[in-house]
Amino acid sequence: MTESRYGRRAGFTTCAAAAALLLFTGCTGTPAPEAGITSSAPPAAVSSPATAPTPTSTLAPTASVVTSPTARATPAPEQPPVLAASAPVSLTIPAIGAESELLHLGLREDGSLGVPPEGPGSPASWYTDSPTPGERGPAVVLGHVNATGGGPGVFADLRQLTPGDRIEVTREDGTMAVFAVDRGEQYGKVDFPTLEVYGNTAGPELRLITCDGYDPATGEFDDNYVVYATLTA
Repeated sequence: MTESRYGRRAGFTTCAAAAALLLFTGCTGTPAPEAGITSSAPPAAVSSPATAPTPTSTLAPTASVVTSPTARATPAPEQPPVLAASAPVSLTIPAIGAESELLHLGLREDGSLGVPPEGPGSPASWYTDSPTPGERGPAVVLGHVNATGGGPGVFADLRQLTPGDRIEVTREDGTMAVFAVDRGEQYGKVDFPTLEVYGNTAGPELRLITCDGYDPATGEFDDNYVVYATLTA
């Protein structure tokens, strides 16, 4: 893990979470010399959530035929409850004091993933080809670790989150999807676990993704940091 402070990041270029057809480019700018934020995981080579299997429920295998007249087929396990589709409006993470309206961004014409602007106070963005937060499957939200011109980005403190921390997503239909943090993981570009991050899930989940692992020798981020969370309400 590479640790650095904003004062040591002047002149860095881009952090790219690259996938087969998906590029997450962003986290650029010149950080402020006094801002003290620890970073440790930029984007990595990953497959597009759009190319991963559509999040759908998977039925249990069909029960084998039985001969006993009183025997019954084993019922399929119940799926976790989900919310109806509704686009996200804003996100709040009380444990780290993070609040953000959510942009709705998809893929650019060149196949790269649209990311939020990098100015101070830049919001996070929901990837529109992922499920809406609360639907079955992994909803994907992207945010910068730093801001152009210096200072922390909206996801600068994701590493401080611990299991059980609450993530609240307000939705267009007026409901709130509440998630609990399961864990956070740092992944390098060359070994990003595409299916683990973007693949089908039995219930509604959330992925928060940011840049980290800044390398002052190259001026680039080498990894992604991903927070995994599961719907609780």
